[in-house]
Amino acid sequence: TNCLTTLWRLFKNLSEDQQRYEKQLIFEHPAFVKLCQQLLRDSRRMMRGDLVFSLHAVVNLGVPQNTLLVQTLVRVCQEKLNQLDNRCISVLATTLAGMDKDKNVSALQAGLQLLVEQRIPGIRDIFILQNLMKCMGKDAPVFLKKKLEMAVLKEIDHLTFPNALRVFLALVAMNYCSIPILNACSEMIQENVHDAPFRQLILILEACYNLQYRNVKLFSTLADYVNSTTCLWDKRQIILFLSAFETLGFQPSELMDLFAEKLTEDPEFLNLKNLLIVLRVYSRLNYVPRGQKHLFFETLHSCLNKYLPQISNTDLLKAVYSLCILGYLPHRALDELLQKDRRIELLLSGDLYKEQKEMMLRCVKACMELDSPSFTKPAFVLTEDFSSLVSFNLRKAREALIELLGDENMFRQNVQLPYKYHIDFEIRMDSDRKKVLPIAATDDHADSSVQRLAFLFVPLSAFCVGTMHPQGKLAMKKRHLNKLGYHVILVLNKKFQEMTNKDAVEFLKGKIYSENAFPFSEVTVQDNN
Repeated sequence: TNCLTTLWRLFKNLSEDQQRYEKQLIFEHPAFVKLCQQLLRDSRRMMRGDLVFSLHAVVNLGVPQNTLLVQTLVRVCQEKLNQLDNRCISVLATTLAGMDKDKNVSALQAGLQLLVEQRIPGIRDIFILQNLMKCMGKDAPVFLKKKLEMAVLKEIDHLTFPNALRVFLALVAMNYCSIPILNACSEMIQENVHDAPFRQLILILEACYNLQYRNVKLFSTLADYVNSTTCLWDKRQIILFLSAFETLGFQPSELMDLFAEKLTEDPEFLNLKNLLIVLRVYSRLNYVPRGQKHLFFETLHSCLNKYLPQISNTDLLKAVYSLCILGYLPHRALDELLQKDRRIELLLSGDLYKEQKEMMLRCVKACMELDSPSFTKPAFVLTEDFSSLVSFNLRKAREALIELLGDENMFRQNVQLPYKYHIDFEIRMDSDRKKVLPIAATDDHADSSVQRLAFLFVPLSAFCVGTMHPQGKLAMKKRHLNKLGYHVILVLNKKFQEMTNKDAVEFLKGKIYSENAFPFSEVTVQDNN
């Protein structure tokens, strides 16, 4: 056992190329063959620890699972399962997690799961608990996940920073979102963030995404730390941080400002892959760097132009779409994208993302018209009622509007606009914003004195985490509706649904009649920032 575990310890620290070479030397060495034969003969007489660690070493050194040696060790572990202590159980769970499912492995895993269930109340070591969480995995029954959660919570006061990171990642492996554990781990991570290497910081953010865990304080602490130590990070590492934050929908504005400054000073490092990531991050999070908007856009546009001869149609569409969401029209790239051959190839590609590409092309064309400096607000916008039926989520709003305005003829619902834009409710008011006008009286003629309100009931996911700052697509829609003559009022649907009927009426009344309910200037790209 000592020989095998020493071999494994030396072997795991080698590079992949070295491992391949050393593995061949080990397997061809006559002493290794004798060692395996002795292990096979003595397996039933071995102490429990020696047995488990030998199996762990043999499997990780790459001895094929279908060999007599590995299968014998698995069967002996099954026979001696009840003799294993907590440490051996943890090592065995780790070993089995890396093995393919076969008859013997599955039987041992089933027995191990029953044993773990019995032993959990007596396990006080968080390291062992997190390892069991990781090894039991997402397929473990919910009651077992709950037992492991309760065991960790009992020992949470003894949590150390390294274990906090391990527990965080173990919850991902188990696909189990325990808010009390995550909150405790987050506090520990925030206190010791300066001790975490780059890879672990990225893993923490990825874990938050996988568990759908949104902790603004944790995100802000990580962003502030990266921002204050940018001299330690390569620009490509900062891009990975920004990409991880974008996936979470969190806007680290100071870090985005700082990176934009570095980018405009030295854009040469930006390859096509990183350019696409940067465009996606800034457009989805609806952020334009303070004080350097024009320079930032021109730098990105210049980088994009450099890659036009070699860029694929799909990547070109993604790049142009991102810039258009931010309200910037990259004319040369647009000309390339809208060439007939490219458009046909994009739409006839027949892949899984065809609908998404069509939507992106539609948005690009809408931006070309509505964001063009030559566009003027139309005197009359052709609209149609999409459906008289109101979705379940909007019934409360409809009833509140009827109670407030006295008649359903005082508003429109499910309104379809040009450019495939849709609004939930439309209300028309006089120029002083004192009186709501009947829809029929203002329906078929242009009147510049009529003010049009567009109510959009949107999910929390349409905003950057922890703010009411709209993400890119919503900000673009708001900007375009403003260009079409609407004053857009965004309502967070979840909060609205939680209101009492009386509060809902008062809320809508405030939005409709308040002096500050909506601005009459055009919506900026970074509205509400």
